[in-house]
Amino acid sequence: MAEPTARLTAREAIALVTDAFTEHPPPAPEGTAAAPDGPLAWEGYGAARGRAAERTGEDESVVYGEAEVSGVPCALLAFEFGFLGGSLGERTGDRIGAAYRLARERRVPLVSLVATGGSRMQEGMVALTQLQRVARETVLLRDAGVPHVTVLRDPATGGGWATVGAGADVRLALPGAQIGFAGARVRPADADPAAYTAEGQLAAGHVDAVVPAGELRTALGHWLAALSRPASGAAPPPLALGGGGGLPGSGWEAVRRARDTARPRAEAYLDAYFTERLPLVGDRCGGTDPGMLCGIGLRDGYGIAYAAQCGTATRPAGYRTAARIVRLADRLGLPVLTLVDTPGAANDAEAERAGAGAAIADMFAAVAGARVPVTTLVIGEGGSGGALALAAPDNTWATPDSYFSVIAPEPAAAILKRPPEDAPHTAEQLRLRPQDLVELGVVRGIV
Repeated sequence: MAEPTARLTAREAIALVTDAFTEHPPPAPEGTAAAPDGPLAWEGYGAARGRAAERTGEDESVVYGEAEVSGVPCALLAFEFGFLGGSLGERTGDRIGAAYRLARERRVPLVSLVATGGSRMQEGMVALTQLQRVARETVLLRDAGVPHVTVLRDPATGGGWATVGAGADVRLALPGAQIGFAGARVRPADADPAAYTAEGQLAAGHVDAVVPAGELRTALGHWLAALSRPASGAAPPPLALGGGGGLPGSGWEAVRRARDTARPRAEAYLDAYFTERLPLVGDRCGGTDPGMLCGIGLRDGYGIAYAAQCGTATRPAGYRTAARIVRLADRLGLPVLTLVDTPGAANDAEAERAGAGAAIADMFAAVAGARVPVTTLVIGEGGSGGALALAAPDNTWATPDSYFSVIAPEPAAAILKRPPEDAPHTAEQLRLRPQDLVELGVVRGIV
């Protein structure tokens, strides 16, 4: 487990990531009047606020305003943990809502620097209902097609994590940061402490990257550029990196070439296609699939979303992650590139328990419902529906080292009650070569 990054004040965090920052004044209060000891008349609450203000120099637990990060304008909000544990009260909710509205009205990305212990007990249910306000602002921000990138500092817990942090499109975290709905004082005594760290949340697919403090400004700049500068039109299919031997002469040769371990894989294609790759990790349900690479890439300075299979049987978490990326791209107007390379969907008992069918259906639906252009390149094996789920109707291409089939030849032969040695003949009958796929109208062309 990484050592936690030194706990930063709100102003230090802002200075760490921005080129310039202009603070906005607190918005006019909404809701209940601000009584000296708050809406519950909690004895000593006003004095505690006064001490927090004297200690931190802030008059609330959130600072917000306009900023520039690596030259990209954005709206920014930063939590001050030193002010009553960065807790959310009614006036905090006013400022968070104002930051979201600022991003929406200016049509600039929102950056949140989260360090909070949760809702403010001294304001009771009035504080807790601020989570509903944040949720509403999140929906409005998404509907407006405005991206939100969060940086999870130490700690990011409770309702602040479950709304501002976990509601962001991209979640970055500082090394060693405590992240989780349950704060340190309310977790079960036997809880695994690693589950509540930035690294643990990354492994579970709830965080996209753990970024050292010194690299945070650059990483944020790349993300803001990629999310706010979508490439125009459809993504062109990548050029084939293999295929030096021409097109396969038989169906079985096509299968063997697609399975060749020396053939270029997804990572090689993505590295050749993008100048910068920014990974998005996990299905947000506790699952990850290392055989599915997803994220946003910068190509000629503009953003393109990608989901790429790596030649393994795709897990349900992989399909859910890819579907999440396609829907994010659709909301932000980013074209999508998918790379198909799988023998098929994982079909073991664990995959069935994890909802393989539902995950594949969700991926089909994400591609079918996308309003942005989706481009697909088959770079290796195209095994059945597990491969087709990523494929763009009418905009799928193939490399010479690929095949696409209703089912792989070996299981096809087994289903037809043919001996295993009949697989090459079955491959021929399936017409799965790239040139066959062009003739059948399944793919547009061979790259």
